[in-house]
Amino acid sequence: MGNAHRRSWTDGSLTARSFLLPHRVARAVFHPAWIPEPLDPTVERLKRARVAAGFFAALGVHFFVGARLAWDDLPRNAATASAVLFCVTPLATGAMLLVWRRGGTVRRLRARLFDSLKLLSLFTASAFVCIALFAFGDMLGTLPKIVLSALGLWTAFFVIAGAVRLTGNFFGTAAVHRCLPPLLATVTTWLMAVPDIVTADTHGLGRVPGATFVLGAPVTVTAIALLETRRLRKRYGIRLTVHPATLASVPGPAQPTPGPWTPPATSPYTRYSAHNGRNPYGG
Repeated sequence: MGNAHRRSWTDGSLTARSFLLPHRVARAVFHPAWIPEPLDPTVERLKRARVAAGFFAALGVHFFVGARLAWDDLPRNAATASAVLFCVTPLATGAMLLVWRRGGTVRRLRARLFDSLKLLSLFTASAFVCIALFAFGDMLGTLPKIVLSALGLWTAFFVIAGAVRLTGNFFGTAAVHRCLPPLLATVTTWLMAVPDIVTADTHGLGRVPGATFVLGAPVTVTAIALLETRRLRKRYGIRLTVHPATLASVPGPAQPTPGPWTPPATSPYTRYSAHNGRNPYGG
């Protein structure tokens, strides 16, 4: 798979002025330069639809039914979700490593796995720092509270913008295997919904809107993720069960129909016939 991803984390895109806008810092930090570019516009659109579905399916009922959810709990919920992700992502990836052992060694994926773990750790730490800033501000005087609250707001926007980025690339796991982001997004959304499903908690929204709220995100994300993995399999021969280090050498689809999109001249892709003439990992 090569070491093409071993560039600087932000690839020079982060400047001192960028820190005035937390979403720019979040883009540089949570979508680093080593994450491979999308293979084609359709895959990218499906990824964006998966991201939007997760957010809108989860929040849509709140906006249209009665606004009875506790927005004050959002920072705490973000920290809880971060802790869940910190446990679930390595476990799900580890399960896939057991599947991939038949086609290659874990050593060939070690650098990319470590990069993904660093990205996951950065997001988890950011979420807890955000909560800590507001908590400490409440315990101090007026001036420290103002300063810490301002920092907390900046960090909150940073975490929210980072969450949007990470929902798409899912902690850079596309650099490990193109099918990992949709798989991990599906597993995570279902696990986050399990407590509400088991306890039949509809968040005070009633049976039908409550069921929509609880099941809307995992069902929608799963459907889009299946379309995403199907596109990767049919057009590029990328299968979830195949070790990513061997994907460039396995037989691809028989003469896939070229799409209207071609990689730019600066694309890091090298030529591999198994993926319509492009290495799917940019190495």
